[in-house]
Amino acid sequence: MIFDTHAHYDDEAFDGDRDHLLLSMEEHRIKRIVNVSSDLSSNETTRQLAEKYPFIYAAFGVHPSNTAELTGENFARIHELAGHPKCVAVGEIGLDYYYEEPSRELQKEWFAAQLQLAIQKEKPVIIHSRDAAQDTYDLMKSGHAERCGGVVHCFSYSKEMARLFVKMGFFIGVGGVVTFKNGRVLREVVEDIPLEYIVLETDCPYMAPVPFRGKRNSSLNLPLVVEQIAQIRGMEAEEVEEITWQNALRLYGMQK
Repeated sequence: MIFDTHAHYDDEAFDGDRDHLLLSMEEHRIKRIVNVSSDLSSNETTRQLAEKYPFIYAAFGVHPSNTAELTGENFARIHELAGHPKCVAVGEIGLDYYYEEPSRELQKEWFAAQLQLAIQKEKPVIIHSRDAAQDTYDLMKSGHAERCGGVVHCFSYSKEMARLFVKMGFFIGVGGVVTFKNGRVLREVVEDIPLEYIVLETDCPYMAPVPFRGKRNSSLNLPLVVEQIAQIRGMEAEEVEEITWQNALRLYGMQK
């Protein structure tokens, strides 16, 4: 069984065939999916998906690149959604320094606020971190992220950095990048850290694995990621699938 721990099926890329695609998941061994919010509007569309499909769960939060839209008033809605019966995480939250806006200070402010929400609600966090490794780690340490745990999604840093996040009790999200020709650093991470801290993700519709790189991604491509991890670790794909399934259950505090 395969658990996609990070997807965006409310994205417009799926408007033409969303229902047909999602209803095909079970026959391809995709048993659970967490749909992850990125802005205020996607918090609502994520809620709708989780309420419609029994195998889809929700993460509510605002991506660092969209934090300029947050106010004290609309942040109250995220507090409310974090109590939804199908909410399994707060996310995706974090820091993204690739672009100059929103300001780093604003991103840090809302990262800290959403991290505290997760601790208050006893939910894990889904961390987005791009070109901001040290600041992300420092804010997680000062904010006591170990109290809620979570996953550093679409991991893009060194194995040394991965070890620090794992030591804090965090999982490492691995998706299509592990199959890319320029994915050497992520492959080193997969080889280095305990498999018990790796979870599968797509970040779909983005990050499709080879040979579908550049095309629309979906959970149906995750067996390619499983195969790459198995090759790196010198294991059978079935064993990787089972271990990452159990890891995802632990990450999100789910029963079998």
